[in-house]
Amino acid sequence: MSDVHHGTESGGYPARLDIEYPEEGLGRASTLFRIILVIPIAIVAGLLTNSFVGNSQTDEANLAVLFAAITLFGPTLLMILFRRKYPRWWFDFNLELTRFTTRIIAYMSLMRDEYPSTDEQQAVHLELDYPDADQDLNRWLPLVKWLLAIPHYIVLAVLSVAAFICVVIAWFAIIFTGRYPRGLFNFVLGVHRWSLRVGAYMWFLITDRYPPFSLR
Repeated sequence: MSDVHHGTESGGYPARLDIEYPEEGLGRASTLFRIILVIPIAIVAGLLTNSFVGNSQTDEANLAVLFAAITLFGPTLLMILFRRKYPRWWFDFNLELTRFTTRIIAYMSLMRDEYPSTDEQQAVHLELDYPDADQDLNRWLPLVKWLLAIPHYIVLAVLSVAAFICVVIAWFAIIFTGRYPRGLFNFVLGVHRWSLRVGAYMWFLITDRYPPFSLR
């Protein structure tokens, strides 16, 4: 079962991601020219988040869930610190923008052929649990989460390089066979899941639960 809907594989962590494996195969032409096809929607995402989507898969693996969070972290921190509040509309905006950027990342990672939608989830299922800021969040912890998350970023830096290599190998595999090797697909998905959980903890500030060191 998908851990998006049941949260069993990640221990019910409040940030979950699943990308449907393309059983029907992937288009060779779309894959061949993916870096060009993604430019228009990447510009849209860049305008929304004040950061341009990089061409490096290493950057993508680390920053997939942070495009929106970087520009919203400061205001969220101040609201939790001084008001003990996390406005629902603010959370919903974070969630939808993260879903949007994650669809772009899945497309650039060659995991899906559908052009990223600005509003529909398509085959990329991402969920964040809305927090009760007064009951569930320590108002002072966000000040040191950046320090506590350092071990994760060290691991993610290594995993990002491995994910980049996997995408390159998958590119050749799709060009010649029309299919994304499932083992590579699952690994790249795992890196994106890991990055999402760290983003939820450190940047989105929706949970104080320390992220697990896991690809699942």
